[in-house]
Amino acid sequence: MAYYHGVRVLEEQTVKTEPKIGTAGLQVIIGTAPVHLAEEPAVNVPVLCQNMEDCQKKLGYSEDFEHYTLCQSMDLNFNVMGIGPVIFINVLDPRKHKIKGEEKEYQVSNGQAQLNQKGILMESLVIKNGEEVLVRDIDYIVSREDELVRITLLRPEISNVVTALKVTCDRIDPSMVTMADVIGGYNAESGEETGIEVIRQIYPMLGMVPGFLLAPGWSQDAAIAAILAEKSKGINGVFRCENIVDLDTGTTRLYTDCEEAKRDMGLNDPHTIVCWPLGQIGTKVYHMSAVYAAVTACEDVKNDDVPNLSPDNKLSQLTGTLLKDGTPVLLDQEQANVLNGNGIVTAINNSGWRIWGNNTAAYPEVTEVKERWICCRRFFSWWGNQFIMTYNEKVSSPSNVKLIESICDSENIRGNSYVSQGKCAGIKIEFREEENTAENLMNGMVVVRQYLAPYTPAEDILNILCFSPEMLRAAMEGGN
Repeated sequence: MAYYHGVRVLEEQTVKTEPKIGTAGLQVIIGTAPVHLAEEPAVNVPVLCQNMEDCQKKLGYSEDFEHYTLCQSMDLNFNVMGIGPVIFINVLDPRKHKIKGEEKEYQVSNGQAQLNQKGILMESLVIKNGEEVLVRDIDYIVSREDELVRITLLRPEISNVVTALKVTCDRIDPSMVTMADVIGGYNAESGEETGIEVIRQIYPMLGMVPGFLLAPGWSQDAAIAAILAEKSKGINGVFRCENIVDLDTGTTRLYTDCEEAKRDMGLNDPHTIVCWPLGQIGTKVYHMSAVYAAVTACEDVKNDDVPNLSPDNKLSQLTGTLLKDGTPVLLDQEQANVLNGNGIVTAINNSGWRIWGNNTAAYPEVTEVKERWICCRRFFSWWGNQFIMTYNEKVSSPSNVKLIESICDSENIRGNSYVSQGKCAGIKIEFREEENTAENLMNGMVVVRQYLAPYTPAEDILNILCFSPEMLRAAMEGGN
């Protein structure tokens, strides 16, 4: 053992809090990430991230949320809310979205040169001493600290005499990403899927089902919003979820303009949640769709990963709301209610900034309970997905009484447990003979009917105040 004499200190590495885990509100987020900063860059594949370390390793991280739209959700979920997992789909491809580099000269000091250009693609670096092309890991090494790239010369005969290096490199350019990249598609020749089409890969690859689809920074485009709505209703042909979109705060500047903007975008699907305006935490600006998704997923985690509660009136950690140009938006409850009455979710400051709104995009045209209320719509989607995943193993079993009883008994037991926890008013399942004709059974089809009664949100609490002359008279008489 070493012998010490004197004063010394030892620093212990900080233990980072692991995110709380929940999948009822599993977010699938499509956009751009700074993959030039990642160790294992992922493009057009579903990337499951459990924490910020996963994000940095597979996607990179930058606080330039405008150009790297996925990073706002990384920050909200892992740094602000402390929840996970999240699935990201990055469409920024360094092979495609890049600027061809021009040769530039950089000064060398103490055997090092620093490249301060943003977006440098390390694999494209060509470094020259005069006209001599230097060899990586023999003549020099490169290291990166965020956007700063440092070249360190290795051989003394070079590092001791060289005062400048000529450097050529390509740079990633997120501004080259278009709506078409986000929408993506399927290449019939190669079988490659890109953009929103990659959502299909999530279940076969990861065995997980989305709770939300969103593309903050992109979903204010009507075409992207429409495709997200359509995808929400038929993932892998069987699963359903909700999608969250934004109204454009660059063109929709007043809360009174939002109804028309929503109508012009054709946002009327019950699986769609519409948000306006932007949110702010300190100096960081987020699209409200990203804020809403993170807050809702956090509430699900607190609620045993069951999506029956509304995120309405829940604290969001925001410090303000604003437009694209930075203009503050200060809605009061009356103004926010105008948005809610048109099927738009917002945030208001009521003893802290809170999510405000319970209605899907289908409202006010559609008032059916499970299509209007966000929490009811989510509960139906979630329950249906759970049913599919639970009974997949029963497919192709003999369609006899034993099969029918096992499904009905299991579902009624499961439903009763949620009722006893106060997470819904009632759930029951039944097998009807009239729906299971001999023809259906001979064709291998078994039909069960399930009734779900999630609680609706207590959105309007009315207290009728009345003056009581009798109480006043009694008090006066008692005083005499």
